[in-house]
Amino acid sequence: MDWIATLSGFGVGAIVGMTGVGGGSLMTPLLLSVFKLSPAVAIGTDLWFACVTKVAGSVSHHRAGHVDWRITSLLLYGSIPASLATTALMHLTGITKGWASALTFALGIALLLTAVTVAFRHVWHGVGLRLMRWIPEHRRPLLTVLCGLLLGVLVSLSSIGAGAIGATLIMLLYPKLSAHRIVGTDIAHAVPLTLVAGIGHATLGHVNWELLFALLIGSIPGIWLGAQLTRKMPEMLVRGLLCVALVTAGIKVMN
Repeated sequence: MDWIATLSGFGVGAIVGMTGVGGGSLMTPLLLSVFKLSPAVAIGTDLWFACVTKVAGSVSHHRAGHVDWRITSLLLYGSIPASLATTALMHLTGITKGWASALTFALGIALLLTAVTVAFRHVWHGVGLRLMRWIPEHRRPLLTVLCGLLLGVLVSLSSIGAGAIGATLIMLLYPKLSAHRIVGTDIAHAVPLTLVAGIGHATLGHVNWELLFALLIGSIPGIWLGAQLTRKMPEMLVRGLLCVALVTAGIKVMN
């Protein structure tokens, strides 16, 4: 199955390179359907996949000055404690049938939410500008921490949310932030969050390390190729196909 894993990593990497999202959203369903992993192991493996693949992107955005470290820090104030608390709760209760159902449900909801954020990405900026009238400047730090808390729970339960959903929340709270800084800030926040959540799942034995290595071998050239193809393919076509894949995967996981 190594060559299948490498091809899967390549395919997901290419989609991430073309769209900037879709890593966790597509990898976790693949791990469930193709590699027949349990939901917990699929989520833990995907968290490490996301962490490693986003490190290079985070460094690149930092060097380009595309990371707002104040917003990143505020998000982490909420997401890291939330991730630790979620993992601690799993340790205390064990992965019972109830937890397995919760993980599967959270995964399905996260996939559908990601599809919505990708499909209506152009709308969120306008919504954020309207929200500026109702959200005073002094309340945004607290709301940013609360958004981080929500992402921490969602990512720890489903491995999904640090990408498209995180970027959408940043855009809603800080609509005047440039697109490059929204993406850079989102990626910079995703790396430590997925690392902490990944370590938590690893302590529970929820990571298939051999499979993870094979996936990463394929993802690195895939991301590079996707970045090249994004200049030639219509963005609406790519995002449309991604949305269809996300909705299909979300419905299948929840059934």
